[in-house]
Amino acid sequence: MMDKDVLSTPGHLIGIAARGFARLSEARLKPLGFGVGYLPVLIALRDGGADTQRDLARAVKIGQPPMAQMLGRMERDGLITRVSDPNDGRSRKIVLTSKAEAGLPAAIAVLMEGNKNALCDFTEEEITLFRSMLYRLNANLERLTKDDRASSD
Repeated sequence: MMDKDVLSTPGHLIGIAARGFARLSEARLKPLGFGVGYLPVLIALRDGGADTQRDLARAVKIGQPPMAQMLGRMERDGLITRVSDPNDGRSRKIVLTSKAEAGLPAAIAVLMEGNKNALCDFTEEEITLFRSMLYRLNANLERLTKDDRASSD
């Protein structure tokens, strides 16, 4: 009986929801020329939160190798370009292309609509509470993974 309980844990259910959101978002973003993983990077670049591979990896909480691969795909897709850092000739800055800037509002609207559709039978209060709980959960997970990394060093 206990083995079945694992299928009703928050971690398992959140994983299912995350995959569902990813499938929905990918299907809706693909016609716009975007991937779901691109959006946090594009928003960080647009908002000035990061402009190097290292800073982007930190901002969107993924490792350097996956970020390098994603940036390669985004460059191939014409969404970013790399330019020399005027302050450090050895360093490269990443900037949005006009294609990305033009398409980003529609991509964000598609994601917002998907979230609205997925939460259609939730009240505003439930959505606010759910969001708050997810922020707390993510903070706990971040702390736990830092603790685990520290104890394994």
